[in-house]
Amino acid sequence: MTNSKRTPYDGVVIAAPVTIPYVRYSIESAQWWIGRALSALVAQAGIKASDIDGLCVSSFTMGTDSGIGLTQHFGLCVRWLDTIPLGGASAIAALRKAARAVQAHDADIVACVAGDTNHVDSFRLTLENFSRFNQDAVYPYGAGGANASFALIARNYMRTFGVTREDVGRIAVAQRANALRNPHALMKTPLTIEQYLAARPISDPIHLFDCVMPCAGAEAFLVMRDETAASLGLRAARLLSTIERHNAFADDPMQVRGGWAMDVGELYAMAGVKPDDLDIVQTYDDYPVITMMQFEDLGFCNKGEGAEFVRQHDLTIDGDFPHNTSGGQLSVGQAGAAGAYLGLVEGLRQVLGTAGPTQVKNAKLGLASGFGMINYDRGLASGAAIFAGPSR
Repeated sequence: MTNSKRTPYDGVVIAAPVTIPYVRYSIESAQWWIGRALSALVAQAGIKASDIDGLCVSSFTMGTDSGIGLTQHFGLCVRWLDTIPLGGASAIAALRKAARAVQAHDADIVACVAGDTNHVDSFRLTLENFSRFNQDAVYPYGAGGANASFALIARNYMRTFGVTREDVGRIAVAQRANALRNPHALMKTPLTIEQYLAARPISDPIHLFDCVMPCAGAEAFLVMRDETAASLGLRAARLLSTIERHNAFADDPMQVRGGWAMDVGELYAMAGVKPDDLDIVQTYDDYPVITMMQFEDLGFCNKGEGAEFVRQHDLTIDGDFPHNTSGGQLSVGQAGAAGAYLGLVEGLRQVLGTAGPTQVKNAKLGLASGFGMINYDRGLASGAAIFAGPSR
């Protein structure tokens, strides 16, 4: 690894990881869910709403609202504001921007929050209006939505590298085992590899347990400088490094790697750690094949070795490679843009030692990734962050 040329995140910390427990359907608005998350941030941090002077928000179901509308609605007066529409990459992008804002003293306490509702018809409407380019590419063939597009990616990846459904199924089964220890996970029953393999096809090779379940919920955290956290008496995680990349490897006919692969050396160099140093890993898991792709692109094994990596490791909370310890979106649920935050928020709890029943013993160093904005042949946005528990 080479030394990073980027300005380090010295003095930047992340505090008060918040989850508003998910529900399958909700008659409330996305704004209601986001408001609950903001209220929980204030309560957990022991601050006043007026202490928040930065806001970053992500949501698919706020309609025409953006962060600016929420400031008045929730009585916030901020001097730094952003709305990030990057789907599964939103949490990493929000963390990166908020970190630089507090580092430059453009804000002192930034609330990063994502939330979505799920009315009975919300998901269909979201898919219908997701991407004009996607519609133009796939609608003439009678396809639509993420499942069909990811099926093409999954089929090509599995064929290229000799990956079987059983290989990717191990990821989903391990995450379900983790979810059974998470009281907020929506999936409450065990999942065996036999049940995974026997599940009905959705868009082959995507079957039922490869798909995340749409739901409603919210996630959030605070970004601030270490002296601010100390003055508030808050335990906080230290931000060590991040990467972000969009429309990577555009010449690949079909996606077999994401933007992480372009910048993975920078991710570890900036943090001054190696992949083997990590205690917990939280990947963005809209489909298990994308998680396998990340095991390769994030440096845990070489390209094409993801299936063998999964065969050789125990991905459960008590295993040798604790991964998606909350159960991930595959078993907790995907609350829209909040799903982008799920892994990062869980990872923060892990290194802070506050994960409760999903806690990994002696977890000090974590990685969380993001992936989003699928067009017809690839996800366009990717990112990752490495963070550590408080210094002793």
